[in-house]
Amino acid sequence: MEMEKFSYDNRIVRNFAIATVLWGVVGMLVGLIVATQLFAPVMNFANQYTSFGRIRPLHTNAVIFAFVGNAIFMGIYYSLQRLCKARMFSDLLSKIHFWGWQLIIVCAAVTLPLGFTTSKEYAELEWPIDILIALVWVVFAINMFGTIFKRREKHMYVAIWFYIASVVTIAVLHIVNSIELPVSFLKSYPVYAGVQDALVQWWYGHNAVAFFLTTPYLGLMYYFLPKAANRPIYSYRLSILHFWSLIFIYIWAGPHHLLYTALPDWAQSLGTAFSIMLIAPSWGGMINGLLTLRGAWDKVRESPVLKFMVVAVTAYGMATFEGPMLSLKNVNAIAHFTDWIVAHVHVGALGWNGFLTFGILYWLIPRLYRTDLYSNKLANFHFWIGTLGIVFYAVPMYWGGITQSLMWKQFTPEGILQYPNFLETVVKLIPLYITRAIGGTLYFAGVLVMVYNLVKTAKQGQFEDNEATEAPPMIGDHSAQTKHKWLESRPGKFALLSAVVILIGGLVQMIPTFLIKSNIPTISSVKPYTPLELQGRDIYIREGCNNCHSQMIRPFRSETERYGEYSKAGEFVYDHPFLWGSKRTGPDLQREGKKYPNLWHFYHMADPRAISPGSIMPAYDWLFTQELNTGSTESKINGMRTLGVPYADGFEKSANEELMKQANEITQDLAKNDIRVESNKEIIALIAYLQRLGTDIKGESPVIK
Repeated sequence: MEMEKFSYDNRIVRNFAIATVLWGVVGMLVGLIVATQLFAPVMNFANQYTSFGRIRPLHTNAVIFAFVGNAIFMGIYYSLQRLCKARMFSDLLSKIHFWGWQLIIVCAAVTLPLGFTTSKEYAELEWPIDILIALVWVVFAINMFGTIFKRREKHMYVAIWFYIASVVTIAVLHIVNSIELPVSFLKSYPVYAGVQDALVQWWYGHNAVAFFLTTPYLGLMYYFLPKAANRPIYSYRLSILHFWSLIFIYIWAGPHHLLYTALPDWAQSLGTAFSIMLIAPSWGGMINGLLTLRGAWDKVRESPVLKFMVVAVTAYGMATFEGPMLSLKNVNAIAHFTDWIVAHVHVGALGWNGFLTFGILYWLIPRLYRTDLYSNKLANFHFWIGTLGIVFYAVPMYWGGITQSLMWKQFTPEGILQYPNFLETVVKLIPLYITRAIGGTLYFAGVLVMVYNLVKTAKQGQFEDNEATEAPPMIGDHSAQTKHKWLESRPGKFALLSAVVILIGGLVQMIPTFLIKSNIPTISSVKPYTPLELQGRDIYIREGCNNCHSQMIRPFRSETERYGEYSKAGEFVYDHPFLWGSKRTGPDLQREGKKYPNLWHFYHMADPRAISPGSIMPAYDWLFTQELNTGSTESKINGMRTLGVPYADGFEKSANEELMKQANEITQDLAKNDIRVESNKEIIALIAYLQRLGTDIKGESPVIK
């Protein structure tokens, strides 16, 4: 058979590799600053653009979409060309994809510190950037599927299955979760409200972890681990079982983030059941990876690349065992809202995503530059200091999570809360936060060592941007040996079937929640926010207060004693977006309204430690000098009415008049205590919102309408 000569595009791989390393350093440095702010509030730098609430989502977005995202594209662009025996479909699309993705990252790095955020976990970016993400993703999908369709290798290797499922599912997740109504250039409201918004967000949030942080990396594992070990994957049959069961089950598990909340019980139970089942396919992948190295453990001892990969796959196994355990209601009752979840997430992020990325980089860069790794000793040092960093990070957070939960739930023999002041818990955690930051510093130091090692490797080699190769026009057996072999040779049908498999779970959960009114019974006393409260809520979102405070009181005696009546589904019908939170660094605020006088909130936002000694909350000085943007009130009222909030027709015309009336009432109340502040300052709107929280119900039963 005549051989066809062509070349692989290594330049795009190198570009994504450089971006991976660059954004990894930036994202982890921001994470280190965020970790330090939790025991040293001075690290907020008394600046709105570097306060914890604004840069914490910057850290998560930088690590997930910049570091991990670029690593995914680096690995896919390298492996896909070689698995398909074909150059990428279009060099132009490759370039557009690369620069488009970097533009998205820069937009996130600018807008998040400026306070432009939707507040939705892992989906904080505003609507123009969401559109840009969708467009760039389409470019990537065309380039990837174009390459697969023109491949010279007939059957698709297992890694490609995971790439296809990831591209299809991420598109579905992003589009559904990002349906929002713009009210200005960088401000929008999600079309979903309350319970429905929570369900869609955690269907997205959990599966962003599944199909962005997991399935693409499993594809990379299936390619790079056998390559690094120079051994075939352990079991082809296990890979088939692993793939289809994983993508089917994973999509159902989102509700386990919402146990004991106002989400309907049937949805919570469904999420728990599928989360438990998720152990089997997840561990199937881990076993397939580790058993690939059977008989090759001498190589592991000698190779830093394999060391990183072995620990990465092991961390994947640990995280995917712990996740289903945390979805059990009795375990979730202890762990949710605590630092235990932070530890769990970072075992996956630092161990699975971080270490597999490092292993791939150490294997890939020498091949791109046709040389040997500059220093195996430095790579081994990076491995050990990184491993130590993970231990010093995770162990204090596990300990802190258990400490938090036990203190929150502890009653005296007389039946009263032993630690009624939430701050007592925070003070106990300070040494653990310091230890966590030390672990993060060790991990970050290892990354800097890697940067030096890779730069020296590149300098001693010679980069080959177009790697010449050859292959026959079509490789592989054209006769279908099995049904799955038949499917592997038809990428269009494979992608369609993958889409069907992942859509089932989401539709089963969402259709009843959206269409059956009894799932979200309304409460007659719950009214829309006043214009001033609506503006204050947007300031609350802008400052990232939801990063530290929940607005969801679970039906536990310890919580109702501490915070008040447990939360009902009908309380959130006008909340676009929902603000239930996922971590309590501070107390729950669902019943905060009228709990303290306006004066308390004024001083608390100005100097938290003066009101609450030992608090780690940053001060918000700028709220006292910045004027409220009342020019946006009309568009916000109109937007909310479009989304179903029952503001009267024409109310937007008089909304600012009502806004100022309520603001004047607050400033007059403050003036009684010799506090002189103008009614048009942002602090007044925020106080109005905080004083509204939870005041609509007085233990009323829901009324189904």
